Amino acid sequence: MKLKTILILPLLVAITLLSCKQTSTTTAPPDRLGKASREDKNGWIYVHLSGSPADIGYQHGYLVAKEIDTLMKVLQYYLPSNSGKDWAFYRGAAKRFLWAKIDKEYQDEIKGIAEGLQAKGFKYDSLDVTAMNGYYELPGYYVPSLMNKAKPGSGDNRAPGNCSAFIATGSYTKDHKIVIGHNNWTDYIVGEHWNEIADIKPEKGNEILMDCGPGFIHSGDDFLITKTGILITETTITQFKGYDTTKTPEFVRARRAAQYSNSIDDVVKIMITDNNGGYANDWLIGDTKTNEVAKLELGLKDYKVWRSKDTAIIGSNFPIDPKLIKEETTFDVKNKTTSPNARRLRMEKLVEVDYKGKLNDSTGKTIEGDTYDALNHKNAYDRCVIDGHVEEDPLGCKEWNEGPFFPMGAVQGKVTTTDLANKMEFWAHMGHPGGADFLAAPFFKKHPEYFKTQGKYLRDMKAYPWTLFGAN
Repeated sequence: MKLKTILILPLLVAITLLSCKQTSTTTAPPDRLGKASREDKNGWIYVHLSGSPADIGYQHGYLVAKEIDTLMKVLQYYLPSNSGKDWAFYRGAAKRFLWAKIDKEYQDEIKGIAEGLQAKGFKYDSLDVTAMNGYYELPGYYVPSLMNKAKPGSGDNRAPGNCSAFIATGSYTKDHKIVIGHNNWTDYIVGEHWNEIADIKPEKGNEILMDCGPGFIHSGDDFLITKTGILITETTITQFKGYDTTKTPEFVRARRAAQYSNSIDDVVKIMITDNNGGYANDWLIGDTKTNEVAKLELGLKDYKVWRSKDTAIIGSNFPIDPKLIKEETTFDVKNKTTSPNARRLRMEKLVEVDYKGKLNDSTGKTIEGDTYDALNHKNAYDRCVIDGHVEEDPLGCKEWNEGPFFPMGAVQGKVTTTDLANKMEFWAHMGHPGGADFLAAPFFKKHPEYFKTQGKYLRDMKAYPWTLFGAN
């Protein structure tokens, strides 16, 4: 008996110690999700995120992990054929010059997104998340700048041509307050995943309600409203050239402008300061406190601002400042057959004539879903309509280096007004705002030439109904 007792006691002690050690290492960390939440509705992922930058990031990465993983895989698959550079190249760019120019709070948010993904079992790091946030400016501006250095002109027509938008106020709107609308044009293989609406309530700065790609710290296609009454959207400048790796990334400045602007002047100042030229845009800005609206046309070297309390401003990827056009683009303002110029004709007719004095959220939805070709004077699905359908166009879009029947166009739309924005609300529509579905199988049957580079991930893009979303 004594021998058994001697043998058993050490065993019991060892088990006790092992049990204590196991308990101490598996204690659950503090709950970083806080009051964060997710809701799926009509094709959209709505998330509410709040707290410190690190916690906002963690909540984002954790709640939207599956969709971030899908978008990462899409980009890793698609970018080599689309831009000639693989994911390792983009991670390298993130490490070499993007990361050091990101504000610490946004570095913490990006790290948090990676941690949230890792908590869900996905092995991504902060460089992956950074490269993804640079999706527009790296392949669309940085890579072409390298191409042009190696061979002048070889990187032309690579900058994205995205979006149809307007902002109006005064005598142009029904209540003489602001109405703003936007639809996002992009390659369907990416755009069909551009289906997140994020309500971000940070420790510092403004609460933001924006649409975005999963895992983005900024809107990306840029439609947002803030608690201080600032409204921001944009359309890109077609055939833009220029990029400066030593300056602050566009996605950082765009998030700063959303989070820390209390006026139109604030937005302009933030966007032009240390500007790297990435994602060169015509920014449409409104302030519901004054019902003033503005347009900031921002290149790399040049910028210009127009503003008024009684105007309608449109955007369909055309620049208008002669100096910027001459110095920083190859854009042909006289070529009426391009998508930007054809859509400009239709937008001007709708916003400045047909709906003048009638603009509200309802007519704004109609505009963003419009499919009348003002160049050819007919209803159509092609490159020339506001709700773009390049996949139906035999000419494609040469100004964006996209061939005949290229699968891209409008992938979603958003509209809001002063009254809605003051309640932190906007309307959103996933899929073509005009209501048409894009179906992948019939498309590939007609155009098998795109299957090799897009067949693995290009899927159906269904049109859902317009849906009202609000903060909290």
